Amino acid sequence: MGSSVQENPAVSKPQLRLLLANPRGFCAGVERAIRIVELSLQKYGAPVYVRHEIVHNGFVVERLKRLGAVFIDELDKAPDGACVIFSAHGVPKSVPAEANRRRLFYLNATCPLVSKVHVEAERHAAAGRHIVLIGHAGHPEVEGTLGQLPDGAISLVQSVEEAARFQPPSAAPLAFVTQTTLSVDDTIEIVAVLRERFPSIAGPHREDICYATTNRQDAIKEIAPRADLVLVIGAPNSSNSVRLVEVAKRAGAPLAALIQRAADIAWPLLDGVKRLGLSAGASAPEALVNEVLDALRERFELTIEEIDGRREDVVFNLPRALAS
Repeated sequence: MGSSVQENPAVSKPQLRLLLANPRGFCAGVERAIRIVELSLQKYGAPVYVRHEIVHNGFVVERLKRLGAVFIDELDKAPDGACVIFSAHGVPKSVPAEANRRRLFYLNATCPLVSKVHVEAERHAAAGRHIVLIGHAGHPEVEGTLGQLPDGAISLVQSVEEAARFQPPSAAPLAFVTQTTLSVDDTIEIVAVLRERFPSIAGPHREDICYATTNRQDAIKEIAPRADLVLVIGAPNSSNSVRLVEVAKRAGAPLAALIQRAADIAWPLLDGVKRLGLSAGASAPEALVNEVLDALRERFELTIEEIDGRREDVVFNLPRALAS
């Protein structure tokens, strides 16, 4: 366990012990994606156009908008000659193909761990396998992975129930890949069903669920059984943040809730709470954690216990155009 720090001991307020998850917040892929936008604005000038949210966090997106980034749904919203950036979640192959057709200058901020899944899918397809993608329909990362191969080459499975019902579309051998931001425990259950039904199904050389997702879920498992309530800072469209809430409940937290920032805290939830767990999804900046801590200090005599967790020192290289 980490050290405890007493906050404002002279102020007469209700006592609250805060269990602060570690690691939490930004991962290397998110930091790289945001840096790509920042450096592009510095090097090429505003505006730069970003297809979809660069990462799933409104606070981050609004800050980049103020710096000159313009967020668009599709490339047809970018004018000829524009600098375009693809989000950290990855894109179907049709998107860079369209950018090349229009002769747009583009930078790819896809997380390298998502790109690894794309490469795995292509490798399996080249070997003649039909691919099962474990993930959530409609998520940009899933759409990007589905779009790496022709229609029908990948089947999406979202749950244990769907894995139990899945019927391969052909007699081709099978392989599976996964979205990088899933619940580790849920994914293990889905894979177990697939392996039981299809013993020869091929899997990834290494785990597809990214290190940051795994580490943050492990950290919240440490605090959840000790907390009366767990708060997770993150956006509702952030898969890894939503999964943290689910993991906290599954790990023993009586109550867990997602908040985007301090203003979203439903203070009646904290009535009678003696031990509060706090974490942040991989696309939530530490500034929002500090904002929540400040709001808690206004109402409580706070004792912070930061939980020891895995040290993260992963750094991903920038695109060559920005590396100099």
